[in-house]
Amino acid sequence: MEGKHQLLEHEDGRTMRAKQRLHWCHRLAVALVVILLLRSTWNFFASSPHDHSVHEAIRRYDGESIEWKHCATNNGHDLECASVEVPMDHFNAATSGDKTFSIPLIRLRGSKATRNLLVNPGGPGGSGVEFVFRLGGFVKSIVGDDLHIVGFDPRGINGSRPEALCYPDAMTRLQRSQICVSDHSQFNPELYSWTENFVQACADTTGAEHIKYINTPQTAADMNSILDALGQDAMVYWGFSYGTLLGQTYASMFPERSERVVIDGVVNLFNWYDEMITLEGFVDAEKTLTGFFDECVKEGEACPLAHLAEDAAKLENKVMAAVNALKENPANVYLSNTDYGSLTYDTMLAAIWTALLKPAEWYALADSLAQLVEGNSTDAFKRYGLKGYFVPELFDHNAIVANNDHITGKDNWPQKGELVKWFQPILNASIFNPGAAREFYLASQWRLPTTHSFKPSRRVATKHPLLILSQTYDPTTPLVSARLARDTFEGSRLVECLGVGHCSTAIYSACSAKLVRAFLVDGTLPERDVQCKVDGKYFIHQQEKEKIMHRGASDRASDEERLWAAQLGLSDGLTRPRFSA
Repeated sequence: MEGKHQLLEHEDGRTMRAKQRLHWCHRLAVALVVILLLRSTWNFFASSPHDHSVHEAIRRYDGESIEWKHCATNNGHDLECASVEVPMDHFNAATSGDKTFSIPLIRLRGSKATRNLLVNPGGPGGSGVEFVFRLGGFVKSIVGDDLHIVGFDPRGINGSRPEALCYPDAMTRLQRSQICVSDHSQFNPELYSWTENFVQACADTTGAEHIKYINTPQTAADMNSILDALGQDAMVYWGFSYGTLLGQTYASMFPERSERVVIDGVVNLFNWYDEMITLEGFVDAEKTLTGFFDECVKEGEACPLAHLAEDAAKLENKVMAAVNALKENPANVYLSNTDYGSLTYDTMLAAIWTALLKPAEWYALADSLAQLVEGNSTDAFKRYGLKGYFVPELFDHNAIVANNDHITGKDNWPQKGELVKWFQPILNASIFNPGAAREFYLASQWRLPTTHSFKPSRRVATKHPLLILSQTYDPTTPLVSARLARDTFEGSRLVECLGVGHCSTAIYSACSAKLVRAFLVDGTLPERDVQCKVDGKYFIHQQEKEKIMHRGASDRASDEERLWAAQLGLSDGLTRPRFSA
C-alpha cells in the first residue's frame, strides 16, 4: 500500500487535479454507471485505504480464535483490529491449495455485548474497516452497547490481499486510464479497444488465479469464516446498498445461520445475477430529482432555490434549463493562474446525482444552483469543478467484483454496433444514464471465467426473517427492489421510509432507527410492513448541522437527539461521493 501511494505523495496537489481533469474526460460516464447499476452504488461509504495499525499488546477473548490489537481511537471510541485468512476458493479445496486471501477486521466493542454485528457499507468496493473507523460511532448510537460492531474489507478490497487492481502503480493509472467519449449513440472503436486492454490489465495486475475468485458468493462464504473465528454461530448483519446484495446472497446460501439480517437500500438480487440489462434501477431516478424540488418549495426560505419560482414544477424547469445550457456553453471560471477551467454540464449533472443520494448535501447544492441560475457559476465551479469524482482503486474493485458476478463475455453479449443498439434504451431512460455505455462495453468484453455457480431462489426460509428498509424514492435502489426481497425471504418485513435519498439513513426518521435497533438487539420484527415518517429537514445549513451533531454528542442528549445526529452523520459521511479527490 505504501508503495502505491508514494508517487502521489510527491505530486503537487494542483498538478494532480490538472492531471485528473485531463485523463478522466470520461469520469462522469464511469461515475454514473457505477452509481446507477449499483456496480458501485459508489462506495458511498468508503474512503481511501488507511492503515490504522500501531504496536499494541495482543488481545484474546474467550471463544474466539482471533488475535486483536488496539489500532485507533476515533471520536472517543477505541477500536481494535485483526485479520483472518480465508481459502481462495471456499467451494473447491483442490483449487485453493495453500492460496488464500487476507481479510482485515476492525471492531468497536459494546460494553454489554455478547454478539457481533457485521456491517458492509456498499460498493462493490466499499471498505468495512474504513466505515467502522469513520462512522462506527454513529452505528453504535443506533444499535446501542448490546452489540460489537465489526467491519471487514471483502476479499480483494482496500486492505485485503491480494488486492483487486487493474493498474500496477499510480503513474500507469494516470497514463493509461484516459479515454474521452461524448457520443454513445454510435459504436466507438477507441473505447472498445481500450476496454479489451483494461480487462487484460486487471488479470495481469491482480493475478490470474486469485482474480477469478473475487466475487460476491465467495465473500458471503468469507463471512462464515469471520463468524467462526469470532466463535459465533448466527449471523447478525446490517448491509447498505451493495451490502444488501451481499446480505441476500449470504441469506440464500446459508439460511440456517441468517438470524438477524438487515438489508438497507436494496439491490435486485435476481437482476444482479441473472439479467444483463435492466431498467429497474432507474425507475425512481427522475422522481427523486422531482422530490428535491418539491421539498425545496415545502421548506421555503430554508432552501436557497425556493425564491426562484412559485411552485416545484416551475422551479425544476428553471434550474434544469440553466444546467442544460451548459451543454452548448460551458461556463468559464478563472480563480487564479493555477485554478481555472469550465463548469460543464457533465460536472453539474454528477453533482446533482451525488446530492440526490445524500440529502445532507442538498443545501449546498441548492445554493450553488441558485447562483448558477442567476448567472454566477463561480460557487458551483469551486465546489464541484475543482475536484475529481473518481477514486481509481475503487473502480478496479467494482469492475472486478461486478463482472465476476454477472453474465459477461463475448459468448453472451452482442459486440460493436449491435452492442450499441442493444443498450440504447438504457441510455434514453433517464438524463442520468448516458454514462452506462462504458459499463456495457466492459461487460461485453470481460473474459475471466465465472467461477461461482450461485443462482438465487425465489423463496428462501431463513433462521429468522429479514428486516428490509427502503426510501420511497431512492434514485439507485428503488422501492420495487425492496418489495421483491420481502417476497423472496419468507416472513420478512419491509420498512418504507417516506422520504427521498439512498438508504434509510439518508434522512432522519426516529421510527426507522428504532425498528433497526429492536430487530438487531432483540430480534423484534414488526407484525406487518411499516411506513415511517421523516422527522428531519432536507435543507440544513452547515452551522445547523454542527448544532445537531453537538447536541447528539452531549451526555444530556435525548435518544431522539442521538438518533438524529447518528443518521445525519451516516448520511453526510456514509454517502460521501465515491468519486472524490
